[in-house]
Amino acid sequence: MDIKPLITTEEIDETLAEMGAKITEDYQGEELLLVGVLRGAFMIMADLARTIDLPVEFDFMAVSSYGASTQTSGVVRILKDLDEEIEGRHVLIVEDIIDSGLTLNYLLKSLKVRKPASLEIATLLLKEGIQRVPIDVKYVGFNIGPEFVVGYGLDYAGKYRNLPYVGVMGPELL
Repeated sequence: MDIKPLITTEEIDETLAEMGAKITEDYQGEELLLVGVLRGAFMIMADLARTIDLPVEFDFMAVSSYGASTQTSGVVRILKDLDEEIEGRHVLIVEDIIDSGLTLNYLLKSLKVRKPASLEIATLLLKEGIQRVPIDVKYVGFNIGPEFVVGYGLDYAGKYRNLPYVGVMGPELL
């Protein structure tokens, strides 16, 4: 398998612990709803939640803008909406990766009209220099370049999510 490790399991664990400590500090005394964006965020959300020293609730959304491509299509579809009402609640969207920002921008607009008390974003990875819309991300694990990455929840055509690290795919696999 031609996947070159970019971020190790140990680096991910250490960074998520730091993010969890900051989230714990920022939301002290509040009830927090973590909203995972499926499918990629499930690993990050589970591991991040274990580092947050507050009672948290969970909900999930599923959106699609990629299909089997390595580039976003720009067309966003909500495949699964929230089960919980978010009006008046503190909501933290948990993402695996933010690249163009188009999907997340659509999601933010969709959630803001539901009047949460606060709406913030935590992401493991932020691709630098390719955002097509400005997104204010409060908690960022790692800034990375434009390369296509897999592992730790991130996939290519549904595969490689189970890798315990984040790696860059070689061109022969794409």
